[in-house]
Amino acid sequence: MFTLETDRLLLRPLEYNDSEGMFLLDSNPNVHKYLGNNPVKSIDESVAYIENIRNQYLAHGIGRFAVILKETNEFIGWCGLKFITEEENNHINFYEIGYRFREEFWGKGFAYESAKTWYDYAFNELKVDVLYASAHIENIGSRKVLEKIGLNLKNKYIWNNKIPCVWYTSN
Repeated sequence: MFTLETDRLLLRPLEYNDSEGMFLLDSNPNVHKYLGNNPVKSIDESVAYIENIRNQYLAHGIGRFAVILKETNEFIGWCGLKFITEEENNHINFYEIGYRFREEFWGKGFAYESAKTWYDYAFNELKVDVLYASAHIENIGSRKVLEKIGLNLKNKYIWNNKIPCVWYTSN
């Protein structure tokens, strides 16, 4: 695997020792407000999530990466590309960009900084033709990041038969 860097952040593959940081992230109900309101209840769920992502690295050579704040070497969230193999919004077998950050790191530009790095990586290194993303229709902060990195709003849809989302694409 590889790592990416920005001025403030190190983006590296998730490791099992990130489970405590991942638990801090995903046990927060505010983080899950637009994700179906189902925060994790145990660190074992975080470990299983990391294992799932590490399996994506093996299967597709890509996946969500840990976002580490260089200044403190602290796990602040994740960001990266995921190769989606199940149908979503009438698409299948596509690259999606996504991110999730601990609440205390919201509003500091980290989502944009890491997502823009991955956006550039997708086109310059992976040579993808198109990149997609989705967000809860009411998640204005996430939507602003997607638009700022260069994605365009295409349509609205219902994810998993329950969550109202918007669909973004690079073309």
